[in-house]
Amino acid sequence: MLISRAGFRAAVFAALVPVFASAAGAGTIAFSSSREALKQGLSAFQGGYYELAIPALEFAAAKNEFMAEYYLARIYSDNSGSHTDHAKAYLLFQRIADQYADADPDDDPRAPYVGKALTALAGYVRRGIKEIGLNPNLDQAIFYLRNASTTFDDEDAQFELAKLQLRGEGLDADEAMGRHWLSVLSERGHAGAQAFLADLLWRGKYMKADKATALALIAVAVENAPVYDRLWIEDIYQNIYCGAGEGIRRQATGIVADWGNRFGRKPEVREASGLGLLAAGPERTCQNGEVVGPIKSSDAVEAGVAQSVPPQQPAVQPGSGFVYGQSSPKLRDVGAAPRDPLNR
Repeated sequence: MLISRAGFRAAVFAALVPVFASAAGAGTIAFSSSREALKQGLSAFQGGYYELAIPALEFAAAKNEFMAEYYLARIYSDNSGSHTDHAKAYLLFQRIADQYADADPDDDPRAPYVGKALTALAGYVRRGIKEIGLNPNLDQAIFYLRNASTTFDDEDAQFELAKLQLRGEGLDADEAMGRHWLSVLSERGHAGAQAFLADLLWRGKYMKADKATALALIAVAVENAPVYDRLWIEDIYQNIYCGAGEGIRRQATGIVADWGNRFGRKPEVREASGLGLLAAGPERTCQNGEVVGPIKSSDAVEAGVAQSVPPQQPAVQPGSGFVYGQSSPKLRDVGAAPRDPLNR
């Protein structure tokens, strides 16, 4: 007998409730220790069961478990869930940033999460939160992004800074440097940067249009995308795929075969439900009714497109030009470059 996705989740939920509530008192779930609560909370979070994760993580956070605070903030900041509370998320991220600002990126395992908290704070400060009277402040947001980017090497912060610099929004406009850092992040496998750069290549904005490269890059981005970024990245893929003719798709096939290995990255969590790659939404189609499908390599195509793969370009200094695929320094080492992309 087949069981629906909703039915499957309900069955798993019913099976998990006794595990989390076995030590429950009168309306309150008890845990043997803060570490045990953290372990159970993270397990529920990874499965997408926020209703079970929250009480466990709250218990652990009250005992000053760092990771409990961070993942509670993640739950409250998730717009796709039923527990969204941006005011709570902001305050938790702010507490993490304040309490652990001195975390050493070289030997403190909490440091990457502090960087992510700073990047999340930047988003809230940039947009503002009316219910707590937080007004938009782009300068403060950039301050947080610079800290996350340079001190904690946070790629999401670097991505946001690259976009701001490309547009000249809050930073001096520098299209060459913005393109360069989108390229650096794409090399590292950052799905958001890959998708954003693919869209620019497709439209010929800030750079010369390259349709085949755009399609290949967005195909890699879809494979790299974490669950919370999949929707907008798949939107870009649909637009490019539907606009590409067979010739462009054949050219992209040969590039994807190489770039998928070189610039691929396995997402941390494919689906919050733990059901892997099962489609959560309706099948995507183009305006002509064609189903939007993946760009796959095939022996029949590879032989004909080998010559279409762009030759390796000579390396250039950051800011002097744009070359996709070159090796580049990390953002924290950019002080040796002709121009500092963060305008420090």
